[in-house]
Amino acid sequence: MATIDLIVLGMLKKESLSAYDIQKLVEYRNISKWVKISTPSIYKKVIQLEEKGLISSHVEKEGKMPEKAVYSLTDEGEKEFEKLMFEIAAQSVNIYLDFNAVIVNLDSLPPEKQQICLTEIENNVKQLKAYQEENLRAKENRPDIPETGKAVLQQQFLLTQAIENWLINL
Repeated sequence: MATIDLIVLGMLKKESLSAYDIQKLVEYRNISKWVKISTPSIYKKVIQLEEKGLISSHVEKEGKMPEKAVYSLTDEGEKEFEKLMFEIAAQSVNIYLDFNAVIVNLDSLPPEKQQICLTEIENNVKQLKAYQEENLRAKENRPDIPETGKAVLQQQFLLTQAIENWLINL
């Protein structure tokens, strides 16, 4: 769960946000496409981080909107952010592709069913690639998106292209 901690702490390092705002940023930045993170995990995480003293909250009310908790990084949170940055950067790189569980078991199916599985995977990769192409085009000239964010989008696109080529050769 250190990855989710780092994502939440990193967002709060830049600005104070509600859990809803964090969740919307995760969606907008497509973070769930490259890191296992879900909406419920974000809400649980802000509670955990506050209990650990890494973030603090205050309640805000805007107009007729309901009150919401807005979270900020504490000094301890700043230290934990840096610690996680270095810890995760030092870890070996793992790439988890769930569809590989299907690939390693293909020979347990008759050829026509193997092809159905491969076609499903190929179609999903094509859908992902089309989505990534559209996302890259939409964000490439946006000054509000940091270059590091654009670099991650490009990285994901290149990985998808490599998987697509690999499937063709399979």
